[in-house]
Amino acid sequence: MPRVKRGTKRRQKRKKILDRASGYFLTKSKLYRSAKEAVERGLKFAYAGRKQRKRQFRSLWIVRIGAAAKLNGMSYNQFIHGLKKAGVELDRKILADLAVNDPPGFASLATQAKAAISA
Repeated sequence: MPRVKRGTKRRQKRKKILDRASGYFLTKSKLYRSAKEAVERGLKFAYAGRKQRKRQFRSLWIVRIGAAAKLNGMSYNQFIHGLKKAGVELDRKILADLAVNDPPGFASLATQAKAAISA
């Protein structure tokens, strides 16, 4: 098997890792092996964080919708059930935005939901 001299490739790879580790504490930002471990760990947390952000936003939207539904005399559960029965297909992100920025519009949705449940 022929001998491989890595030359610039090795330097580029190490420089990329050390650039990503800039700002880390002590050896984690200076020494390649420590920096590599720290960067891989950080990337793992970043990946998990992107999944968690979606969950956290959904739960925030549900809290906001629930609070606005309570102001209109309904529980979150009844409100969502009524909207489904009424055939209103708005997702929780839009409903939460309406709850915060357009209370009269949300109130009209709540009356639609109540009418669908009682009918």
